[in-house]
Amino acid sequence: MPESTVTPGPREVFERVRRHWLENLGGFGGELAEDVVIEVPFAPPGRASRYEGKEAFLLFADPEQAAFAQRFALDEARDVVVHETTDPEVIVVEYELAGRVLATGRQASSRFIGVLRVRDGKIVNWREYQNTLAMIEIMGQPDRT
Repeated sequence: MPESTVTPGPREVFERVRRHWLENLGGFGGELAEDVVIEVPFAPPGRASRYEGKEAFLLFADPEQAAFAQRFALDEARDVVVHETTDPEVIVVEYELAGRVLATGRQASSRFIGVLRVRDGKIVNWREYQNTLAMIEIMGQPDRT
């Protein structure tokens, strides 16, 4: 008999992304559909609030994540709450990312809310609500406008 395969839903895909954050921060591109739309409604001035397509997002995210990993060690994704919706493709997730600034050892964390749509085991839309200005302050990064 042929082996049955179950396509992962949004909860399973989010869990894989969460593991990537802790094991290999920039390694979650494989979870994205080619035509993914990533939205960051509260992006700081001078930064895009929408990325259309996996390639466009990774062109932005890969260097950002590499710079982040040089300055910050991500230790945990905690207080994760997954809210199911009436749409089986969509979940709302609340979580806190915590770690430390490498130069100072200072502990820091930030809370996030994400709305994920997963189709055929890949993220097709991710809308993330975060306090990006607080993240910049934690990292001591100048605003790149």
